[in-house]
Amino acid sequence: MSQTDHDLAIAAAEAGADVVRALYGESIARFEKEPGDFATAADLESEQVIIEMLRGARPGDAVLGEESGHTPGTSNDRTWLVDPLCGTANYAARTPLVSVNVALRWGGEITAAASADPFADELFWTGGGPAYLRRDGMDEPLTPSPVTRLVDINVDPPVPNSPAFLAADLLADPAFTARFQPRVVSTTLAVAWVAAGRRAAYVTDGDLRDSVHFAPGIALCRAAGCVVTGLQGQPLHTGVGGLVAAADAETHAALIEIIGAHFARSR
Repeated sequence: MSQTDHDLAIAAAEAGADVVRALYGESIARFEKEPGDFATAADLESEQVIIEMLRGARPGDAVLGEESGHTPGTSNDRTWLVDPLCGTANYAARTPLVSVNVALRWGGEITAAASADPFADELFWTGGGPAYLRRDGMDEPLTPSPVTRLVDINVDPPVPNSPAFLAADLLADPAFTARFQPRVVSTTLAVAWVAAGRRAAYVTDGDLRDSVHFAPGIALCRAAGCVVTGLQGQPLHTGVGGLVAAADAETHAALIEIIGAHFARSR
C-alpha cells in the first residue's frame, strides 16, 4: 500500500467535495428514499466518485455507502463508511452547510477518518493519532474548547428514546439555555466543529454504530481529546445509545445532568 489509509480517506473526501461544490446551486434531480428523506444527483455522483477511488486503491475492502449500501470485500475486517453529502436538505435548499464523510473501520475501531467542508474548503482528518484541520495545504492540530457555549443538537429522526428523551426538547429547557446556546446545523459537520473548538458540544439520539454519518466526527472528537459517550454518559453504542460529544469534562457533565433529568421525568 503506497498510499496510507488516512491519505486515501482524505483524497476520497476531497474528490466527493469537488462534486458537491461543482453541482451546488444547479437544478438537480431529487430521488425519494422514504417519507421525509431524499437524495440528490450530487449525493449519487459524489458517492460514485468516492467508491471508485476506494475500490481502486483497496479492492479487497468492503464499502458501506449511504446511497448504494454494502459492497462486500475479501477482507472481512476492513470496511469503508461513506456519507457522500451529509446535509442533503440544506444543500437542496442552497444552504452551504454540508460535509462529505469517509472513514475506515478496521476491526472494531475507526482507524482513518476525513470530513470535508466543500464550501469553506476545509478538511478535518485523523489517521488514528491526533486530529487535524487541513486548510490551504497546511495541517493544524484540532483543539477542543467550550468557550463558545454553542451546543449543536440533532433534531432529525430517528428518535428511539422518545418520549423519554427528545433532543428537540433541550431547545426550550431552562437548565440548558441558562448555560448553553443551542444551534441546529443539520449536518454532522458540526461534530467535527466540536473537535475544532467551534462548538462546545454535540447531542443526538440514535443507534450510531457503523453510522456513515457520525463515524468520522466521532473519530475526530476522540482523537482531539473530547469527552465522547452515549446520552446517559455510558460507553458509546451501549445502553440507550445516542451521542454526547463535549469539548471538556465540565461541559459533558453538565449536559449529562440536564439530559438525565429528561429521562428521570419520564419514569
